[in-house]
Amino acid sequence: MASLAAAYARAQPPKVIGVLSPYGSVDAQAALQVFRRAMRELGYREDRDFVLLERFADGRNERLPALAGELVKRRVDLILASTTNAVQAAQAATSSIPIVFESVADPVVAGFAASIGHPGRNITGVSNFSADLSPKRFQFLTQMVPGLHRVAVLFNAGNPYALSQKPAIESVAERLRLSVQFVAAATPDEVELAFKGIASARAEALLVTADAYLLALRQRIAELALKGGLPSIFPFAAYVEAGGLMSYGVDPALGMRQATTFVDKIFKGAKAGDLPIEQPTRVALVINRRTAARLRLAIPQVLLLQAEQVID
Repeated sequence: MASLAAAYARAQPPKVIGVLSPYGSVDAQAALQVFRRAMRELGYREDRDFVLLERFADGRNERLPALAGELVKRRVDLILASTTNAVQAAQAATSSIPIVFESVADPVVAGFAASIGHPGRNITGVSNFSADLSPKRFQFLTQMVPGLHRVAVLFNAGNPYALSQKPAIESVAERLRLSVQFVAAATPDEVELAFKGIASARAEALLVTADAYLLALRQRIAELALKGGLPSIFPFAAYVEAGGLMSYGVDPALGMRQATTFVDKIFKGAKAGDLPIEQPTRVALVINRRTAARLRLAIPQVLLLQAEQVID
């Protein structure tokens, strides 16, 4: 009987997983490779048991609704969505196809779930609570830069999630007696202009919010921060690898690994709305020692002890 069941399973067409991402293909591939490996570890084989139908917005959130619509028209079996903006697009496109997310800050506030323990709809996944990391990011900046007073916050005004972070950032800054200057940028030219404004305002440090388009421009942003003598902190380690000073956040690849457990349960018959939303298993501080040296900053021992990775 077991061999007959296995033969029957192999005879079924592979499940189609629609990937909906605000990132560019290059930036998303590392996390997708983690997803593929994790699926293999769960016994799934690509092309035999599942296929990925990938749709990338290349940092343009306004493209996500159309891309989500394409996946629904293709009748995918499940949508794997990264970030709040992508889930919003997927939610608007379908109320029946299961949606598994990763990197969503607050799925209840966003309207994706009735509660963390029982989402109750066709959506579940891994939350990153990114807005809640603002206090730690500011704390790390104040430890790296004693006497810090003025911080520039770079965000993409076209990203609804980035806008939603402003109250939390303002609250933390006020508590730490920091003056914050919000600077919007959504194109390479706007990034250049933003740094001119930051210099004119005499900001002493830089915090960059989570955004797919800004991530795509990380090399230039890191260069401009260094050129302007600005100690910087980012949501993703990729910025630090590009020359930024520090990052504190969730590794998207790890979130994608967690997401595979939801995909597995749904493929085995579970309903997305019955699966409790999970939090990330690890949040990491990454520091670039070479950038610190170029900024003439001595990295405090307290930060070195907390860092998961120090790039030399």
